[in-house]
Parts: sequence; C-alpha cells; structure tokens
Amino acid sequence: MRHQMQKSSSFGRHRGPRKALLRGLVSSLVEKERIKTTLAKAKCVQPLVEKAVTMGKQNNIHVRRLLFSRYPNKKTVGKIINVLSPRFKSRPGGYTRIIKLGFRSGDQAPVAYLEFVDYEASVKPKIQKTSTKEKKETVTPDKKKKNTTEKNTAEKRSAKKSSNSKKQKKQMIAKTDKKRKKQRQQQKKSRRINR
Repeated sequence: MRHQMQKSSSFGRHRGPRKALLRGLVSSLVEKERIKTTLAKAKCVQPLVEKAVTMGKQNNIHVRRLLFSRYPNKKTVGKIINVLSPRFKSRPGGYTRIIKLGFRSGDQAPVAYLEFVDYEASVKPKIQKTSTKEKKETVTPDKKKKNTTEKNTAEKRSAKKSSNSKKQKKQMIAKTDKKRKKQRQQQKKSRRINR
C-alpha cells in the first residue's frame, strides 16, 4: 500500500511555477486547440480545460471574472466564452481527448496530443467546388509583366526596410555597448579611489 501518494504530479516544481505551467498549457490549448505535451501534463490539464469550458457556457460577468482570475489572458477567456462554449453547448462534457504518441527521444517521456474533440472538423479547410460554367480568366503577357514588376518593386522596398532596420539595430547595440564600457570604467575608477 502506497502511503502519502499525491493525487497529481508536482512536475518537479513548487506551487507557483507549477501553477504558471498549467495556466500556460491551458491558454495554449484554448488558442491553438491542440498541443503536444507529456502524458502526465496532458492528464493534469484536461480537467482544468473542461471545467473552464463548462463555466463559459453560463456567459455572465461573474464567470468572466472567475475565468480571468484563473487564466489572466484576454484572448483565452474571450475564446472560451465566445467560441468554445457555444460550440459545445449541447455536449454535457468530455470536450477534450488525449492521443498517445509514444516516447520522446531525449528522455523517453511518454508524449501525447491534447486536443478538442472536434479538432479535425474545425481545422480542415473548406474546399469550394468550381462549376464548369465559370470561365477562367486568361492572363495576357502585359498583365504578367505588370504583376511581376509590381512584385519586384514591393520586394525591393521590403528589402530596403529590413536592411535599414538591421542597420538601426546594430547602431543601437553599438551605442549601448559604449555606454556600458563607460559605466564600467567609472566604476573601476571609483573603486580605486575608495581603496
């Protein structure tokens, strides 16, 4: 009989970092709708997400404030209340699933996908069938030349902007380095004087 067993894993972290880890996993799952993580973390995050979605079904100020106190991210709370909760309105629970992927190559930790049940349906792009009646536009050589020249000019502009921004960054770094050198020299001088 195993005495003093913990119900949930501590993931080798104290309370604060563990709480932050779980918050981050919940918010990334809500935003991306699928995350790849270790099996233990997925099992720990799954009930948190399901409770959040169930709470979001009520859609009132009290629930918003509760969710925001648990997951302080406006995008996460907004998506839970406005997108996920209406999507699972008729479903009484079980909004997520865990798909085991095997073991990680580095440390042999079991890895899994944690995703919403309707993930595949929400991600698939909608393909519109084109009717045979629609005529395809024919592109004349003049139009091709105009399009290529416009693209070339746009590429040149973006290249100039990126090169200017790189030069500005290098100049800023050089200025900060000079300031730091001066500060170090002043500190050394003050140490010598104090001796």
